[in-house]
Amino acid sequence: MATFGDIEVSAAISLLSIFIFLLAFAILRLQPFNDRVYFSKWYLKGLRSRPPHASVNWDFKLCLRFLNWIPESLKMPERELIDQAGLDSVVYLRIYLLGLKIFVPIAFLALSILVPVNWTNGTLDKLKPANFTFSNIDKLSISNVPLGSNRFWTHIVLAYAFTFWTCYVLRKEYETVASMRLEFIWSEKRRPDQFTVLVRNVPPDPDESVSESVEHFFQIDHRDNYLTHQVVYNANKLAKLVKKMRRMQNWLDYYQLKHSSNSSRRPMAKTGFLGCWGERVDAIDHYKSEIKKLSKEIDEEKARVQNDPKSIMQAAFVSFKTRWGAAVCAQTQQSTNPTLWLTEWAPEPRDVYWKNLAIPYVNLTIRRLIMAVAFFFLTFFFMVPITIVQSLASIEGIAKAAPFLKPIIERDFIKSVIDGFLSGIVLKLFLIFLPTILMNMSKFEGFISLSSLERRAATRYYLFNLVNVFLGSIIAGTALDQLKTFLKQSANEYHKTIGVAIPMRATFFITYIMVDGWAGIAAEILMLKPLIIYHLKNFFLVKTEKDREEAMDPGSIGFDTGEPQIQLYFLLGLVYAAVTPMLIPFIIIFFGFAYVVFRHQIINVYNQEYESAAAFWPDVHGRVITALVISQICLMGLLATKAAAQSTPFLIALPVLTLWFHRFCKARYEPAFVRYPLQEAMMKDTLERAREPQLNLKAYLQNAYIHPIFKADEDEDDEEFINKLNESVLVPTKRQSRRNMPAPSKISAGSSPSLPEAVVREYPEP
Repeated sequence: MATFGDIEVSAAISLLSIFIFLLAFAILRLQPFNDRVYFSKWYLKGLRSRPPHASVNWDFKLCLRFLNWIPESLKMPERELIDQAGLDSVVYLRIYLLGLKIFVPIAFLALSILVPVNWTNGTLDKLKPANFTFSNIDKLSISNVPLGSNRFWTHIVLAYAFTFWTCYVLRKEYETVASMRLEFIWSEKRRPDQFTVLVRNVPPDPDESVSESVEHFFQIDHRDNYLTHQVVYNANKLAKLVKKMRRMQNWLDYYQLKHSSNSSRRPMAKTGFLGCWGERVDAIDHYKSEIKKLSKEIDEEKARVQNDPKSIMQAAFVSFKTRWGAAVCAQTQQSTNPTLWLTEWAPEPRDVYWKNLAIPYVNLTIRRLIMAVAFFFLTFFFMVPITIVQSLASIEGIAKAAPFLKPIIERDFIKSVIDGFLSGIVLKLFLIFLPTILMNMSKFEGFISLSSLERRAATRYYLFNLVNVFLGSIIAGTALDQLKTFLKQSANEYHKTIGVAIPMRATFFITYIMVDGWAGIAAEILMLKPLIIYHLKNFFLVKTEKDREEAMDPGSIGFDTGEPQIQLYFLLGLVYAAVTPMLIPFIIIFFGFAYVVFRHQIINVYNQEYESAAAFWPDVHGRVITALVISQICLMGLLATKAAAQSTPFLIALPVLTLWFHRFCKARYEPAFVRYPLQEAMMKDTLERAREPQLNLKAYLQNAYIHPIFKADEDEDDEEFINKLNESVLVPTKRQSRRNMPAPSKISAGSSPSLPEAVVREYPEP
């Protein structure tokens, strides 16, 4: 168990790491060869074409002012930041501000009231003869309050205060973000997704193609608003072939460049894996031959996609003449059968995850059930190796596994490093591959947008942290720390030991916050991994300016990994606010430092891949509410073990009030994040018609949702191919099935024997 001295060592290591990272950042960002890494957004937006300094800059006077980037990051107003980075990035930053708004007042109350109440007791000193393991910092926690003490009323009153303050801040922030979202949507420029709806589970018709069915359905049911549509093609195989050919072309360019520098010698390459083994051949001839073969395969696959009905999915992007028409379609049921003609707002074109559009809709339920079961086993079975690794990362574990190291690890400094730093860094390293696993699980489930993929992965990451990092560390850590006490006690006394021991796990979480939070955020601004990857790509793969742009593009801010980390700190802060208040200042430092760092990164580095207009905020709000309820339940259970039976029932109202508050916020503010007000849509349509009466909206939307693989190369063949995809060549047919059509189509109306004549007259041909 970490003591004050261990925490001081952990803090010293973390602060030293932060200083080294920030100093290295101050030096590296001044060098012209790193300019495209630390200011990549400026290049991608065309605001900078070359580094401001052509030569290497070793002006160490500037390095001494290694924090001068902080005021520069804070100068940009929020409205200007929205224009520059988008609403998603700005609202993501507000999560850190939300943490500061909640925890700064809570820290003031807890440290000024609860710490003296906890400190002025001698409960832990009395338990010392019983081999109970604790440190001086635990005397500041609720563990130091004697059983049945009236002082627990202080914790109950402050628990109410913390709950009411948190709910007040959450409501104000929800209201602010909802207003920002509506204002952003209103003021935003025209986008294809404002007029487009994704239609899925289009019912098959033996007499018509998917494209014909979609056109007929919407020309009848939305005849005043329907404009055009684009069916969804399964082009996954074509995308793989194009990606492979681009890779081959890169290697061909590389070897041609190498040959041009030394024309007397032809470059050679091996045909095996990564060029490590296999037949040795002429590299240029080999890659030219491979590219020729792939070009033929790509042409054949394009022809198959165009002509094979099986390559057309039962889905389409349908565009409307007005935002109002799109809103009506996206937010209403289209058929008497609620499983057919399913409509939802189309993601913006940048946000579409095209690969998953090729998954049949009927398979999604099965896929999500499989992933739910897989995630359950991943979460709970992962606790076993985490517990084992954490036990080995302790003094007792190392001494047991390697007895010959016992004289070394028992030295004061080494012991402090192990107890105060090693367990936190081991847990951090153990979870390093988890985000990739969870993202792949989300992709398997079939979500069709990058934003929904990230939100699902973030939800699972949060649940994993809740079970393994929070509950797992408490349960396993308490069992390991108090093993001697458990062995000597009767089973009737276990609950008392647990009631005293759980608050003591705060020392582990303090060290974890310093390692994962403080040092992790400092490493974020250094961007060592992107820096190395960029220079490797720049040296081996970059041949053109487009290649260089792809090499330096850092992607978006990473909601699927960043937000669950933030929510873990919300959970720790709310749980330990009334239990071990000394943890809260460490969380406040994290929120403040992270806000400044990510504001800098959003301005200079991250290039948001999509814009969802802060659609993730209901998830953020719901997780803070979950953390608040968990903190209330933990406090009730803790007081029950402390023989505070008379005061504990007064806490029962807290979860009830909190859940009622969540229900109120869900009804009042969440509709702004899932539905588009028809009033707003009509107003914006009217204003647009007045400003641009000659707008050709069909031309604007015609190719917006064409698969990007068809738009990758802007040559004549691809342009001709896109035109063929957009052609609505309708062949007159005598359709025998009318189960899915409320009225005849314009093509087959006159030849339909299955509809009464009155219905045919009601829907005349235009």
